[in-house]
Amino acid sequence: MNTSPHTVPEPTLLGNSPVMDWLRKAAARISMGKAKVLITGESGVGKDLVGRYIHTKSDRGARPFVAINCAGVSETLLESELFGHVRGSFTGAHRDKVGLFQLGHKGTVFLDEVGEMSLRMQALLLRFLENGEVKPVGSDAVSARVDVRVIAATNRSLPDLVARGLFREDLMYRIMVVHLEVPPLRDRPEDVRLLVEHFIAQSGASLTVSDEAMRALEQYRWPGNVRELQNVVEQLIWLRGEEVVGVKDLSAWLGTDRNGLMVPARERRKRVADHIYDALVAGSCSFWEHVYPMFINRDLTRADLQALVRQGLAVTKGNYRALLTLLGMEADDYKRFLNLLSTHGCTVDFREFRSGRSTGDRPIEPVFKIPMTKAALPRTSKHGEAGVRSA
Repeated sequence: MNTSPHTVPEPTLLGNSPVMDWLRKAAARISMGKAKVLITGESGVGKDLVGRYIHTKSDRGARPFVAINCAGVSETLLESELFGHVRGSFTGAHRDKVGLFQLGHKGTVFLDEVGEMSLRMQALLLRFLENGEVKPVGSDAVSARVDVRVIAATNRSLPDLVARGLFREDLMYRIMVVHLEVPPLRDRPEDVRLLVEHFIAQSGASLTVSDEAMRALEQYRWPGNVRELQNVVEQLIWLRGEEVVGVKDLSAWLGTDRNGLMVPARERRKRVADHIYDALVAGSCSFWEHVYPMFINRDLTRADLQALVRQGLAVTKGNYRALLTLLGMEADDYKRFLNLLSTHGCTVDFREFRSGRSTGDRPIEPVFKIPMTKAALPRTSKHGEAGVRSA
């Protein structure tokens, strides 16, 4: 979470594919106006880079750019971060604090993961977008009227959330004046080579990727998108040094299917959960000090967290209170832990573990998946998510 105003250098939106060329041109056109922008796309595609790109290209580029991850803070803290608070308004409010909307005056405020906002926070945001007035937490009066451009981003389908009563329809139309969808990396494999070369050059390493290995990387589907690719390249740099990387060196992350195409190494997510589970049970790490920050910073996915919970519930036979003890948490953390799982859609039904239906080999599937679609209206998929029309 970045809560300090600053000017930012213009980011580079890498890619020679037609879809990236279109995205750069569209973002540049949008930057010349004042309309609010909604940026959608799967996790790891670089929605924040597009937001910064629009800001730096606009006439607000020399003004503050402030960003916050709405999923990374509680509702009370989020209201304080956005609107500020007055001294004594809540426990720990020892002095007045100016919120992001005031700090970003004449600049841009980037709201990441806006789809995770509570309905109450959505109402407060809608009121601000309508009148630009800032009313700090604990104050009875408006403290300022500001001029900021709001750019929001989400990997959720807002129309689907609206249909389920989880997101306000009027707010959706307020923030989606202009809509950009960032394509997943699997839809632009021709950009993989450029990105790999960029990450290697950025590190200053002398790593070389063979043509065969590069073709394998281009064939891979990259469910974690650019973030996953960057992670693989960085690990190769540290593990292989200045050597030439071949296909065999990719086996820790990628495997092959019956047709010889690159696929994720078997049970990749599950092995991540296994590693964390063992560390928690052994007491070598803390859930709130280590695992929670990794999840909030999106180094762990919802599927990873669900896999961790499943593994624990299989041991405790569906008992969530016993699960806390197993994972080294205090009994007082019970409600906090359940609220975390509920807020992020990671709750696992305890009943299947009490009825004996759970198995250790249960496949771990992503909680949601946003398909790219050109349809004007969302179509509900079997995962319960819907596509959104590209701008």
